[in-house]
Amino acid sequence: MMILVFFVIMIVLMYFTMWRPQKKQQEQRQKMLSELKVGDPIVTIGGLHGVIDTINDEDKTMVLDCDGIYLTFSRSAIRAANPKTVAPVASTKPTTEKSQSDVTSEAKASEVEKDQTSDTETSQSN
Repeated sequence: MMILVFFVIMIVLMYFTMWRPQKKQQEQRQKMLSELKVGDPIVTIGGLHGVIDTINDEDKTMVLDCDGIYLTFSRSAIRAANPKTVAPVASTKPTTEKSQSDVTSEAKASEVEKDQTSDTETSQSN
């Protein structure tokens, strides 16, 4: 009797530690694959990045545009769908930051000014 209880407890533990998380992961992947549409950027299981050009639901395949090269992949070859990246909006406010060349030219000007004042002080003391 004790062995039977132990066996049942082991099966329940295996269900909650192995099968249930795997099922959730599988459902999330199916949801991601079913929500894909033309124009979505994706990554294949081989690491190839591309944009979906066409989707064939009958064959469960997709045609990807990879920088002008069109490749056909099975839906199961899709690892992840990348969120569309939004380009940053250009600001119309004037920037007050100094460029590296401005900082360098100001430093050189201050050094020249220091040299001139030290030369003037030296010539006056003679």
